[in-house]
Amino acid sequence: MKAFTSLIAAVLAAHAAVVSAQLAQNYPNHPVRLIVPFSPGGGNDIVARFVAQRMTESFGQTAVVDNRAGAGSTIGTDLVAKAPPDGYTLLVTHNAIAINETLYPKLPYDAEKDFAQVMLVGSTTNTLVVNPKVPVKSTKELIALAKSKPGSLNYSSTGAGGTSHLAMEYFKLSTGTDLVHIPYKGTGPALTDLAGGQVQAMISALPGTIPFIQGKRLVALATTGAKRSAFLPELPTLNESGVPGYVFDTWYGLHAPAKTPKEIITKLNTALVKSLSAPAVKETLFKAGIEAEPGSPEQFRKFMISEIQKMAKIIKASGAKPEA
Repeated sequence: MKAFTSLIAAVLAAHAAVVSAQLAQNYPNHPVRLIVPFSPGGGNDIVARFVAQRMTESFGQTAVVDNRAGAGSTIGTDLVAKAPPDGYTLLVTHNAIAINETLYPKLPYDAEKDFAQVMLVGSTTNTLVVNPKVPVKSTKELIALAKSKPGSLNYSSTGAGGTSHLAMEYFKLSTGTDLVHIPYKGTGPALTDLAGGQVQAMISALPGTIPFIQGKRLVALATTGAKRSAFLPELPTLNESGVPGYVFDTWYGLHAPAKTPKEIITKLNTALVKSLSAPAVKETLFKAGIEAEPGSPEQFRKFMISEIQKMAKIIKASGAKPEA
């Protein structure tokens, strides 16, 4: 009986392998939907539209970006977690998928169990920016101003618990300053009100911030990476600006629902790595402020788990809470 059971299991496994191979061979044979769990205009949206174009060119099937903002990105993320694992509903998101594991007491999904990582698309430094009317020209001057008037400066973010929120909370912890958090629903509104003077400062991912810096609507003081940004080499890092040890980059990745056939994951990864490795394509992404970092699904998964652990430490130390 035991031998018969083992035989049946082997037959079923072999059949499943054949079905997966057939699915991958025909994949994709209709449009693919890329869910972005944020509103249009930010880095996630830029990356998703870039990936969609590469997928359309590689496979000859349209890839459509679908923005599903809300609840700190958990609505759109959960939509993908519960989608059929056939490769036709994918997720493009950033650090939020790692942040929310600790930020939210209860999530409708598990970031480690409910997703298969396809690839890390790229990363970007964040930038500390202020409204031009704020009387500072450096990070040290901003710290001094904030310490001289505790609670008088407001900073915007893309939402409670988002990367821009935690990056500034990390800044506050590292500098002993008190700035008041004003959450917005997305990068666009947060930067627009900062430029309009409704708030005074923000730490924002470079892609959505570049037009505001280039248009002199915002003043950039420093970047948040371990080294200077290749896009803004004249700007010092926060570490160079009197905030020792501060590093907080934003990364963007492509995920699929768990149990998506490995053959489909491999097919997606292979096509996108090839596309993103082309110098002209890398240059296009770089002009948007993002450095391409194509790699394997296994590398991305290992990296994401390490980010979950890192974000947990920052969230617990800052006492950050999700959106009400």
